[in-house]
Amino acid sequence: MALGAKLTPFGGWEMPLHYPSGTLAEHLACRKSAVAFDVSHLGSVEVRGAEAFERLQQTLTNDLGKIAPGRAQYTHLLNDSGGVEDDIIVWWLEDGSFHVMPNASNTDRVIEAVGGEDITSRRAVIAVQGPHAKSLLAEVFAQAATLGRFRITEALWQGERCVLAGTGYTGEEGVEIAVPVAVAGSLWQSIMAAGVQPAGLGARDTLRLEAGLPLHGHELGPEITPLQADLGWVVSWDKGDFIGRAALAIEKEKGVSRLLRGITTQGRRPPREGAIVSLPGSKGELVVIGVVTSGNYAPSLEHGVALAFLDPTVPLGQKVVVTVRGSALEGTVSSTRFLQAH
Repeated sequence: MALGAKLTPFGGWEMPLHYPSGTLAEHLACRKSAVAFDVSHLGSVEVRGAEAFERLQQTLTNDLGKIAPGRAQYTHLLNDSGGVEDDIIVWWLEDGSFHVMPNASNTDRVIEAVGGEDITSRRAVIAVQGPHAKSLLAEVFAQAATLGRFRITEALWQGERCVLAGTGYTGEEGVEIAVPVAVAGSLWQSIMAAGVQPAGLGARDTLRLEAGLPLHGHELGPEITPLQADLGWVVSWDKGDFIGRAALAIEKEKGVSRLLRGITTQGRRPPREGAIVSLPGSKGELVVIGVVTSGNYAPSLEHGVALAFLDPTVPLGQKVVVTVRGSALEGTVSSTRFLQAH
């Protein structure tokens, strides 16, 4: 509040939507320098003990055997139909415990599946993101300067144990910090003093969209499988059984009925969630081929972008019509990695 944030309800929390500089300025600051997000709404479940590794292996899609203590991994929790109940980051700490990080509203569901203890209320999470994030954060935590992508380390702040992870949700280099609540305010102030700007959920969403990163409830959900979301790499078929594996194997053999793609448009007017994507028919009619799940103006690219589930036979480069509130936008089917294609 002292920084003038506009707050908004999100997942049962009051979260900063943007600060006085606005979403556009915060977005560009992340691409050019460094910003800090308060992402304390993300859940934290601690799973520890002799059976923790096997419990997670038998529940989640990715293979923890590919990493080791001191590393993080992106993974999915599926239902029996192969749909994504949640997408999750697992932090494997050096003491052998795991911090399972679900989305804001899914913590109880994840605990039901993997067990463990909800430690969300004990800590805040600050995400420092951008090309200068690690160098600026090194003024606060020396370890941040050399922390590799998806690496985990620990550090003390005012005598309290913090966990630092080389993870984020912007497409930029960065560090996410789990800090005990008692000293979270002073840590935030020190990060600001180091030259990092504050940013809100508005910029976090436009940044993740430019980077083609899925959002649960949009590109992922209980009726959406990892294969449909073009995230087959998060499924380890060789590690043994896990929840939803049988249904997913059937879909893999048959082929998906829809596939997540990118769409680019010209100008500042963007596609929006729920917009219909069509191809012109032989008689001039529009043939529906999909629907937009997320869309916005991309500040770094200076044009509109969208993620959409399309007929899987539609090729990259295909010209399409995106109908937004009754009016048409011309678009082009693309990779979801908008920044890399720029």
